[in-house]
Amino acid sequence: MHKPEYYMHRALELASRAAEQNEVPVGAVVVYHGDIVGRGWNQPISGCDPTAHAEIMALRDAAKTLDNYRLNDCELYVTLEPCTMCAGAIINSRIRKVWYGAAEPRTGVSESICNLFSQPWYNHHPEIEGGILASRCKKLLQQFFAERRKQKEPVAKPDTP
Repeated sequence: MHKPEYYMHRALELASRAAEQNEVPVGAVVVYHGDIVGRGWNQPISGCDPTAHAEIMALRDAAKTLDNYRLNDCELYVTLEPCTMCAGAIINSRIRKVWYGAAEPRTGVSESICNLFSQPWYNHHPEIEGGILASRCKKLLQQFFAERRKQKEPVAKPDTP
């Protein structure tokens, strides 16, 4: 069994793949008894699919690998704090524990804007641990968006009389 950093490095590799495809660089892996059984990276733009977040793609891959939509005893490693949609999928898939890298101050729902995973109305409450290789995860995102800003030409103001 590897340390959490090992799996987060694998998720970072997938996040880099997303960046190469001009997608926001987020990557995720699902681990079952020490083995990676699901992999995913952000693909909503290339896949024309608003649900194709890294977590969702990794959960789908793991469910196919394990031939079960319930991912009991699995852990999810993701480079960015999950959003509301991904939190719902994580809860419904019964992931045992979520490890994430960087916090997401605008849409993160485990520490940033709320703790959706701890709400009493859900029948499943995964363990959550954030901050795994957080600076590397954050740096990858910052570099991606800095490059995107450089590539965009400023909007020219129309001539005024």
